Amino acid sequence: MRHAEFTTSIPSLSPTSSTAPTAPLSNGGGKFGVLFNDVQGEVSSFIQNGGGDFTPSATLSAEGRILAARTQEATAALMSGDGDTKPDQKAFLESIAPWAKEAANKLGVAPELVSAHAALESGWGQRPLRNADGSSTYNLFGIKAGASWKGGVAESATTEYVGGAALKTSAKFRAYPDQASAFRDYAQMLTDNPRFRGALGTGSDAHAFATGLAKGGYATDPSYATKLSRLASKLQNISG
Repeated sequence: MRHAEFTTSIPSLSPTSSTAPTAPLSNGGGKFGVLFNDVQGEVSSFIQNGGGDFTPSATLSAEGRILAARTQEATAALMSGDGDTKPDQKAFLESIAPWAKEAANKLGVAPELVSAHAALESGWGQRPLRNADGSSTYNLFGIKAGASWKGGVAESATTEYVGGAALKTSAKFRAYPDQASAFRDYAQMLTDNPRFRGALGTGSDAHAFATGLAKGGYATDPSYATKLSRLASKLQNISG
């Protein structure tokens, strides 16, 4: 994710230990399950770096370019696919439902849009940012800790692209005591930052919400709005 006060970062093609899944996902769920497992690397990288551009670069190896292209294709298929969510995904959505609704009310959007955003950024909660002691930061939206942040901080490895070259570095992310605090900070951040005004008050319009975030610079991935709007629309169809 990228905000004006934060360092621009683009995800690497493989997760670091700080973003390793808390538990392996099953291969069940048919086509949807297979596609979801295929794109775990990408959704985890959103948590690691806050989004980014997966366009194959000349700086990547041949294998890296193939993996990047494969990930993009799998993500597109996942976001446009049919079928219900898997049991672990449903459990994640249920666990965040009260806070997603609270944040949605403040933002003037449907709760499913906020839930979809958390699911995309955190890999359905399977790849959370962790504190040094291994505990969760509850940072489901990949929000970095800028100079103005006064709360807890967790540092994680990340990859940034400068002039087309991939550079390994580390970044500081916000850490929260619980999920409620994470969602409230997320809503406050979006309402306080004028760059995201276009995402506010968009109701159930998933495309408008996602486009508003993308135009505000939430992520550098050029397909970010499409991915988020498709996932949000999917959750709306399921809940409807």
